[in-house]
Amino acid sequence: MKLWQKLWLLFTLIWLVVAGLNVGTIIAFSEGELEQQKALLPLILAFAVPAALYALGWLWQLFRRHRGERAD
Repeated sequence: MKLWQKLWLLFTLIWLVVAGLNVGTIIAFSEGELEQQKALLPLILAFAVPAALYALGWLWQLFRRHRGERAD
């Protein structure tokens, strides 16, 4: 596993814990269904941000490999 993948995994774990706490807090302390819908955006971002960062890391690695540099 490459260094950027290890760092991405660490970031993703921390990101998911914080996002889960955020969503849980919104749901626990909301009084109506309309307020509970505010948890939808943090829930979507909990998965979209790590996926986007992984795609950027993968493209960066592909770019480096294409340029002929060492990919380690």
